[in-house]
Amino acid sequence: MQDPWRHGLRTLLSLALVVALTMAVRQWVMEPRWIPSGSMMPTLQVRDLLVVDKLSPRLGCGPQLGDVVVFQPPDALQAMGYDTSQVLIKRVVGLAGDRVAVHEGRLERNGQALREPWTAAPMAYEQSEVTVLPHQLWVLGDNRNNSLDSHVWGPLPQDRVVGRALVRYWPPRRWGGITGAPGIGCGDHHS
Repeated sequence: MQDPWRHGLRTLLSLALVVALTMAVRQWVMEPRWIPSGSMMPTLQVRDLLVVDKLSPRLGCGPQLGDVVVFQPPDALQAMGYDTSQVLIKRVVGLAGDRVAVHEGRLERNGQALREPWTAAPMAYEQSEVTVLPHQLWVLGDNRNNSLDSHVWGPLPQDRVVGRALVRYWPPRRWGGITGAPGIGCGDHHS
């Protein structure tokens, strides 16, 4: 007959190991996130639940054009009252060296107007050309006319990126990969 004390100790140790592994995965590999606002509509709806890949940035796979990134607020947003523990989500539309502008309702990168299937309406604002500096990103919400993003607060320091949105898992009827997101790993993909 098995000693109940030893069995309880093994069960407790197993449970502690599961909790530690779960916490490590969430801290370093991937974590769930929910969408609190409509700034990424129509791609992401309010209360969608996502899996965020946190491993790729840690492996040196920087965000690419078209990635939907989760990030900590840059200094300009913190000055507006955003807490450093909050995270935001936007789409990468400019990398270091890119020239980004908005003209006549269309996003232009390096002098070329882009076709962006994830936006629902032309932009109702103009933005003079901006050159994205090294270690920075230009990020916009897919709901371009209702998004507090780089066109308002400027470039996103790349070191503020927490991870990339990978998969929507809730609601089940909209389960699947995020438009423009490539998956886990490094890759040369562009929008």
